[in-house]
Amino acid sequence: MIINQSQLFLIFIINGIFIGIIFDFFRILRKSFKTKDIVTYVEDFLFWILTGTIILYSIFTFNNGEIRFYMFIAIIIGIFLYMLLFSKYIIKTNVFIITCLKKIFNIFFYFLNIPIKYIFKLIRKIILRPFLFIFINIRKLSTNSYKNKLKISNKLKNKEGF
Repeated sequence: MIINQSQLFLIFIINGIFIGIIFDFFRILRKSFKTKDIVTYVEDFLFWILTGTIILYSIFTFNNGEIRFYMFIAIIIGIFLYMLLFSKYIIKTNVFIITCLKKIFNIFFYFLNIPIKYIFKLIRKIILRPFLFIFINIRKLSTNSYKNKLKISNKLKNKEGF
């Protein structure tokens, strides 16, 4: 009986450490990427759903659904131990790794973007220029014909004496 309860206590300490890891995962995401408020709310909601699911799963799996006060104390101890011993180092390391990966991807996409820009410029020259030429000439013709009609109508008005 006491061995079983001490094993449960240890299991729920491990659950607390795992919950601390999940909490740090979301903290790392927030430190690495700028997100809107709605995304933060969704992340918080996901954190609490995951945490509740983990705790309920552990209670039903390891203690046949019986809730004991020491389980919650063990979870708090596990979270506290994780935050005290590992959290700072894990966050620093992962934020550094993500920052380096972001820089590498930015450099990669910058160099990938250079040929794409030139391809689009070439396509624009090949396809868009003829259409622009046609459009500009149609516009010139229509404005010139409108001006010619105005000149003719003004000459007619002056001749008729209006």
